[in-house]
Amino acid sequence: MYPQRSFLLIAAVATTAAMPAMAQAPSTGDPAAGEKHSAASIPDFSRAWTHPAFPWFEPPASGPGPITNLSRWAGQGASGGGGSLALPPGKVGISDYDQLVGDYNSPILQPWAAAVVKRFGEMSLAGITYPNPSNQCWPAPMPFVYKLQQMQMFQQPDRITILYGGYNNEVRRVRLNEPHPSPLKSSWYGDSVGHYEGDTLVIDTVGVKTDRKYAMLDLFGTPYTDKLHIVERYRLRDYDQVKDALERNNKENWLFQGDAWSRHRGEKFLQVHVMIEDAGVFTTPWTATLTYAPGDQVDEGVCAENRSEYYNNKESDVPKADKPDF
Repeated sequence: MYPQRSFLLIAAVATTAAMPAMAQAPSTGDPAAGEKHSAASIPDFSRAWTHPAFPWFEPPASGPGPITNLSRWAGQGASGGGGSLALPPGKVGISDYDQLVGDYNSPILQPWAAAVVKRFGEMSLAGITYPNPSNQCWPAPMPFVYKLQQMQMFQQPDRITILYGGYNNEVRRVRLNEPHPSPLKSSWYGDSVGHYEGDTLVIDTVGVKTDRKYAMLDLFGTPYTDKLHIVERYRLRDYDQVKDALERNNKENWLFQGDAWSRHRGEKFLQVHVMIEDAGVFTTPWTATLTYAPGDQVDEGVCAENRSEYYNNKESDVPKADKPDF
């Protein structure tokens, strides 16, 4: 195994199958929405995408946003072989990926959750790489799975399959035009149902598994409960339409590939607007965006093949089975 910073991989992309002939719209929260969409009206997300930013969320232009890093790199500079420092230079450095100290003073955190985030931050300041789903090779819950920089969508008439790649490969399955089941059984990535609203794919997720190791929303250890609810809205956008979000991203996050967007100015970008609420953790719902650029392919990654935590002088706690389950 490797510490956080060693997991940085270049992301990539490949085209996939043809669009479905017909899909019906929705049913996540409005059973009355029965509008049909022709193949021509359904956006084609069927390629792979990449986002080269850590911790990954682009803060919203206004309103409550994600937990950010109190630890900042003091250096300011241009993009280079080691990624970016703040672009453009600002008064405060960008998030220090070597020290993950979540903002436990954030007003969106309930006191108990703030205490959890503070405890993880104290460990990071002490030089301890605390375990999380990525460095222990465990399935990543939503939205932690966004840490995997490569993503490819496969669209079918009745479902969307999302393949994530990076330090590992993980798969989400989204049923189209169906409600969440009742009773709901929790799972690693939660129960995801989706529909199209014009040029937008809307995915509604609940039931993310809580009785598991390393249950956290982000790299700062922000907890979640069974009340977690995530709504994603995916759209294809031109460069000028995502430029403001990218500028906020450049000021906040470390770009391990440097500027991976501007060279794609003439192409489409995939932007997801994320709304997250959890009445057990947060005082209010919050939003963020994540912008993907075109890549080349989704690489195979097998995290658990190297379990040695040389930085902790022990083996990672990779998932194990006491007996075969087949």
